[in-house]
Amino acid sequence: MTGEPRQLPGPAGPRTQWEIDEQTTLGAAYVRSLMRSQLRAGITAFMLLAVPVAVLPLFFGALRNAAVQWLVLGFGCYPFLVLIAWWYVRRAERNERDFADLVRGRPADHGTP
Repeated sequence: MTGEPRQLPGPAGPRTQWEIDEQTTLGAAYVRSLMRSQLRAGITAFMLLAVPVAVLPLFFGALRNAAVQWLVLGFGCYPFLVLIAWWYVRRAERNERDFADLVRGRPADHGTP
Protein backbone atom coordinates (compact mmCIF):
# COMPACT_ATOMS: atom_id res chain seq x y z
CA MET A 1 0.00 0.00 0.00
CA THR A 2 1.09 3.48 -0.63
CA GLY A 3 0.08 6.46 1.45
CA GLU A 4 -0.66 6.85 5.11
CA PRO A 5 -2.65 4.20 6.93
CA ARG A 6 -6.18 5.28 7.63
CA GLN A 7 -7.78 4.73 10.97
CA LEU A 8 -11.23 5.49 12.14
CA PRO A 9 -11.17 8.02 14.93
CA GLY A 10 -12.02 6.42 18.26
CA PRO A 11 -14.04 8.04 20.97
CA ALA A 12 -12.17 10.98 22.43
CA GLY A 13 -13.52 10.21 25.89
CA PRO A 14 -16.80 9.51 27.55
CA ARG A 15 -19.58 11.60 26.08
CA THR A 16 -20.98 12.42 29.52
CA GLN A 17 -17.69 13.93 30.66
CA TRP A 18 -17.65 16.14 27.57
CA GLU A 19 -21.25 17.24 28.23
CA ILE A 20 -20.32 18.31 31.76
CA ASP A 21 -17.04 19.96 30.79
CA GLU A 22 -18.66 21.95 27.99
CA GLN A 23 -21.58 22.91 30.26
CA THR A 24 -24.19 21.81 27.77
CA THR A 25 -27.84 21.50 28.69
CA LEU A 26 -27.43 17.76 29.20
CA GLY A 27 -24.29 18.27 31.29
CA ALA A 28 -26.10 20.80 33.45
CA ALA A 29 -28.93 18.29 33.91
CA TYR A 30 -26.42 15.69 35.15
CA VAL A 31 -24.94 18.14 37.66
CA ARG A 32 -28.42 19.28 38.81
CA SER A 33 -29.33 15.63 39.34
CA LEU A 34 -26.30 15.16 41.60
CA MET A 35 -27.11 18.36 43.48
CA ARG A 36 -30.74 17.29 43.97
CA SER A 37 -29.74 13.89 45.31
CA GLN A 38 -27.25 15.50 47.73
CA LEU A 39 -29.87 18.04 48.82
CA ARG A 40 -32.42 15.26 49.36
CA ALA A 41 -29.94 13.41 51.59
CA GLY A 42 -29.19 16.59 53.54
CA ILE A 43 -32.85 17.43 54.08
CA THR A 44 -33.57 13.86 55.19
CA ALA A 45 -30.71 13.96 57.71
CA PHE A 46 -31.89 17.36 58.95
CA MET A 47 -35.46 16.10 59.42
CA LEU A 48 -34.21 13.00 61.25
CA LEU A 49 -32.45 15.37 63.62
CA ALA A 50 -35.05 18.14 63.85
CA VAL A 51 -38.04 16.01 64.80
CA PRO A 52 -36.48 14.44 67.92
CA VAL A 53 -34.92 17.75 68.97
CA ALA A 54 -38.34 19.40 68.74
CA VAL A 55 -40.00 16.61 70.75
CA LEU A 56 -37.28 16.29 73.39
CA PRO A 57 -38.41 19.30 75.50
CA LEU A 58 -41.93 17.87 75.63
CA PHE A 59 -40.50 14.56 76.80
CA PHE A 60 -38.42 16.27 79.47
CA GLY A 61 -41.40 18.34 80.63
CA ALA A 62 -43.49 15.21 81.11
CA LEU A 63 -40.65 13.29 82.75
CA ARG A 64 -39.69 15.85 85.44
CA ASN A 65 -36.69 13.79 86.53
CA ALA A 66 -33.39 15.67 86.23
CA ALA A 67 -31.21 12.55 86.53
CA VAL A 68 -32.95 10.81 83.63
CA GLN A 69 -32.89 14.01 81.59
CA TRP A 70 -29.10 14.25 81.97
CA LEU A 71 -28.70 10.58 81.11
CA VAL A 72 -30.75 11.03 77.95
CA LEU A 73 -28.80 14.15 77.00
CA GLY A 74 -25.42 12.65 77.91
CA PHE A 75 -25.76 9.14 76.56
CA GLY A 76 -28.95 8.83 74.52
CA CYS A 77 -28.44 11.64 72.03
CA TYR A 78 -24.90 10.96 70.86
CA PRO A 79 -25.42 7.47 69.40
CA PHE A 80 -28.41 8.86 67.50
CA LEU A 81 -26.35 11.80 66.17
CA VAL A 82 -23.52 9.48 65.15
CA LEU A 83 -26.00 7.20 63.37
CA ILE A 84 -27.48 10.11 61.42
CA ALA A 85 -24.00 11.38 60.50
CA TRP A 86 -22.89 7.89 59.42
CA TRP A 87 -25.99 7.47 57.25
CA TYR A 88 -25.55 10.91 55.67
CA VAL A 89 -21.88 10.37 54.80
CA ARG A 90 -22.64 6.96 53.29
CA ARG A 91 -25.49 8.42 51.21
CA ALA A 92 -23.42 11.39 50.01
CA GLU A 93 -20.51 9.15 49.03
CA ARG A 94 -22.88 6.77 47.24
CA ASN A 95 -24.41 9.68 45.30
CA GLU A 96 -20.96 10.89 44.28
CA ARG A 97 -19.83 7.38 43.34
CA ASP A 98 -22.95 6.87 41.20
CA PHE A 99 -22.34 10.22 39.50
CA ALA A 100 -18.69 9.35 38.82
CA ASP A 101 -19.77 5.99 37.38
CA LEU A 102 -22.25 7.78 35.15
CA VAL A 103 -19.56 10.15 33.93
CA ARG A 104 -17.20 7.26 33.22
CA GLY A 105 -19.94 5.41 31.35
CA ARG A 106 -20.23 2.53 33.81
CA PRO A 107 -23.53 1.38 35.28
CA ALA A 108 -24.10 2.34 38.91
CA ASP A 109 -23.52 -0.55 41.33
CA HIS A 110 -25.61 -0.27 44.47
CA GLY A 111 -24.15 -3.37 46.07
CA THR A 112 -27.21 -5.47 45.39
CA PRO A 113 -26.71 -8.98 44.02
